[in-house]
Amino acid sequence: MAKPGWLQSLKVYREPASLRMLSLGFSAGLPLLLVFGTLSFWLREAGIDRTTIGFLSWVGLAYGFKWVWSPLVDRLPIPLLTRALGRRRSWLLASQAVIMLALVCMALTDPQQALAPMVWCAVAVAVGSATQDIALDAFRIESADNEHQAALAATYQTGYRLAMIWAGAGALWIAARAEALAGANAPYQHGPWQTAYLVMALSMLPGVLTVLFSREPVPAPMAPERNVREWLRGALVAPFADFLGRYGWHAALILGLIATYRISDVVMGIMANPFYVDMGFSKDEVAAVTKVFGVVMTLLGAFVGGVLSLRFGVMRVLMLGAVLSAASNLLFAWLSTRGHDVTALVWVVSADNLAGGIASSAFIAYLSSLTNVQYSATQYALLSSMMLLLPKFVAGFSGKYVDAFGYGSFFNATALLGVPVLILVALAARVQARGPKHSAPNSG
Repeated sequence: MAKPGWLQSLKVYREPASLRMLSLGFSAGLPLLLVFGTLSFWLREAGIDRTTIGFLSWVGLAYGFKWVWSPLVDRLPIPLLTRALGRRRSWLLASQAVIMLALVCMALTDPQQALAPMVWCAVAVAVGSATQDIALDAFRIESADNEHQAALAATYQTGYRLAMIWAGAGALWIAARAEALAGANAPYQHGPWQTAYLVMALSMLPGVLTVLFSREPVPAPMAPERNVREWLRGALVAPFADFLGRYGWHAALILGLIATYRISDVVMGIMANPFYVDMGFSKDEVAAVTKVFGVVMTLLGAFVGGVLSLRFGVMRVLMLGAVLSAASNLLFAWLSTRGHDVTALVWVVSADNLAGGIASSAFIAYLSSLTNVQYSATQYALLSSMMLLLPKFVAGFSGKYVDAFGYGSFFNATALLGVPVLILVALAARVQARGPKHSAPNSG
């Protein structure tokens, strides 16, 4: 088949499925920073030490273990709700409700007075968010064929990155405005953060409305299950057996790449906001830079990644994203030598968001191409869990590393973590060119 022209490649973003993914991507991206980067800024401002903040990032391991309950999301109906909305939309709506409730509880908790309740609320947000990801990834994969997955991944990623900017820069901006209106003079006030997190809870509503007004994708045909044993086999064993059967020993290489592809970004990310606080950047400064330059470069990166994937193939763009992601961490090491330099912060944040947008669009398309539509929720949950499990575990020690060696050494080390990824991408590209041992619906 002839490659589509540039204009034809761009028109795919106007399709209804792409626009739905923009809104649902926003709903998926919103909770992550609220239990990760933004929370670390809040905790650091409240006087929580960096080592504790690093270990608290293990809340995000819920995303790494979501494959454990993904078979339930794939197969188990929710009483009444599934009958009314369908398999995918019912789980999406239920998980969004959990996220909103847990964010409200976080808003009402002051970590300076009681840290444990904040942690449990954050765990609830992470579990609800991980469950939403399982259902949403299946919804996206089942909504289009392979040729459109890159475009859906790009619009999904655009919404996701916009939500991260809103949950990061937006939350900081709201807290700063609330602080100014209250006329607070103390270094830390709980009230402004409470306002910010309540607004974040309300920001889940566009995703809720999109779920309610979307059509349930046509479910993949499943073999009838006559008893509990057959149900467990279809839900737990078959998705993993299918993946291993199609890729054989190459599955180990593919899983190795998935487990390490985003390690530079994730390990660096947990210390980014404490770094801004310790470098003397205010909430307003961080919010302004990431809100303006972060939005522009995120949009550019996501769409460039999607278009380049259509034109030149996912694996080439995957390699480009790996190089850019590791290189952008070196810029943070340079920033650590500049002191309170807002101009330097602009350049570093811009480059980091551009690299992240390109890498994420290609990576989501790559993961989507590996799944069998019959087991889309479980298989994609396994793959995307592998993406986060190792990086988030390593990130837990980031605060301890910074306390021992400083920020400059830390950022250089996170860049070096990306070097083995380049080798794995090159090897996986050769496997991708050969194709799986056995083809499957909607698999690359």
